[in-house]
Amino acid sequence: MIGASNRPGAVGAGLFRNLLAAGYRGVVYPVNPAWKSVSGVRCYSRVSDLPEAPELAIVIVPAHKVERVVDQLGRRGTRGVVVISAGFREIGAEGAILEDRLIRTVRRHRMSIVGPNCFGVLNTDPTVGLNATFSEQLPPRGNIAFVSQSGALCAGILQYGIAERIGFSRFVSMGNRAGVDENDLLLSLKDDEATKVVLLYVESLADGRRFLETAREVTDTKPVLVIKSGRTPAGERAALSHTGSLAHSGQDRLYDALFAQSGVQRAETIGELFRSAKIFATDARLAGPRLAILTNSGGPGIVAADACARNHLELPVPAARIQRSLAPHLSPSASLANPLDMTADARPEQYRRALRSLLSSPQIDGALVIATPTGPLTGPAAAVAISEGRGLSKKPVAACLFGLTDLSHEVGYLEERGVPTFTFPEEAIQGLASLQQYNIWRARRRTKVRRFVVDSRRARALVRSSLRRGETVLPEYVARTLLEAYGIGFPGHARARSRPEALRLATKVGYPAVLKVASRDISHKTDVGGVALHLADAEGLGRAWDRMQRSITANAPKARIEGFEIEREISGGKEVLIGIQRDRNFGPILVFG
Repeated sequence: MIGASNRPGAVGAGLFRNLLAAGYRGVVYPVNPAWKSVSGVRCYSRVSDLPEAPELAIVIVPAHKVERVVDQLGRRGTRGVVVISAGFREIGAEGAILEDRLIRTVRRHRMSIVGPNCFGVLNTDPTVGLNATFSEQLPPRGNIAFVSQSGALCAGILQYGIAERIGFSRFVSMGNRAGVDENDLLLSLKDDEATKVVLLYVESLADGRRFLETAREVTDTKPVLVIKSGRTPAGERAALSHTGSLAHSGQDRLYDALFAQSGVQRAETIGELFRSAKIFATDARLAGPRLAILTNSGGPGIVAADACARNHLELPVPAARIQRSLAPHLSPSASLANPLDMTADARPEQYRRALRSLLSSPQIDGALVIATPTGPLTGPAAAVAISEGRGLSKKPVAACLFGLTDLSHEVGYLEERGVPTFTFPEEAIQGLASLQQYNIWRARRRTKVRRFVVDSRRARALVRSSLRRGETVLPEYVARTLLEAYGIGFPGHARARSRPEALRLATKVGYPAVLKVASRDISHKTDVGGVALHLADAEGLGRAWDRMQRSITANAPKARIEGFEIEREISGGKEVLIGIQRDRNFGPILVFG
């Protein structure tokens, strides 16, 4: 670690202590000419003094010294570096110059770099035990990987994970993404057996096109959840100044489409992100949208039912067979609908029996159990009853415990047994809905990519010809020819320059026909009377020709007329709009609707 320190309050002091305290299984070398030892470990003055080439280097030195340090590491043979230091692209032009130099050095030595301007990396694998972050406290080991552009957010998330008993497998702060980005990390985490779900916080995407391809590959095997900031102009400005990213709040719908088409679920808030992750971490799968809500309190059950409606989840009424089997064991005032309200005098055995019966039904895909400890139903008894009622069922079960006393022990008991537990019912429903969205994605119909035969030579010739004429917009008849070069078919068509020629060509094209003016000077043909539809025969075409000549002469007297297009009129199908644009980050974008 270059920049390790004994100075109280220094980042290099805290981070080096964290490396040691996490029980790292390898060898750690502090490097700093100001110290002979750091935290009791011999310190080296220079990288060149190290007894061996480190596999990974953590760099915490002033920004203007980073490139020289990384160059020294590259010469020693180091291939991985995490740059914690800030003062690069995120501060403006001067910092961007430093970052560009750093990138060139990294590439010259064929190194991988995380950062700069990052919080560090964390690997909870007990065979590694790496905590190269600012955080002194470690979250429990789990199966959630978290990847973030924001370092400060990482600090808050780690504290949140500790408080909520959320375990992490990997934790990476990308910072300015001078090297390793979200696409590289997604591919790595795809094959990581310790990771069941991947969470992303991004302010922009390093390469939108690659993200689409990479995320599709990853989400076929494990869920990916993302929170993308910069939705608003204010958020976009903050993102730009934060990590030097180029957010596109004006293109937020494009991000929505990108995530939807790659199977990535977008969360609106950090809380929503982790509520979904909490359920995915159980490795449960929801086979359909049909939930059962089991409760001993009507109010929370109604809140849960409303949340189901908002999240497109269904609440089927339990089958008559299940109602008959449960009725003798429940209070006469119990409601056997869905939510199934056992009323406030429900006992642990009733919870156990009802949950087991509901999960056995083929009409139910999962369940939310709401328990308010009261009377005979204590907190510990409720937790045990829910766990035993779930039994060996593979269907997902979430719980919501209400109480005036501390129920953290009961929550821990349930979550250790694969039952994610939430404070409020709508949180649990939102998490279960995420499972259903992922189920829809994995069950989607896979379609083959259709390949078109492209006449590239013809297409290039058309475009070059238009550019030579100084055109920035292709007339319809030229655009049609260009699209035909790409294998897109059109109804029969021909261009006429006189009335007799139009009548003759229409016979070959066929009726009913359409007549359109062809002119580079007329973009909106309808406005000048340059379109005639539903021409059933030669007589109708002749009259339309005459009307069109008079209208164009009156409305566009200076337009250069190159002829008149005669097209076969088709019926049926759908009228759609197709637009294409090329984005520097996302590549070709198709707008369809």
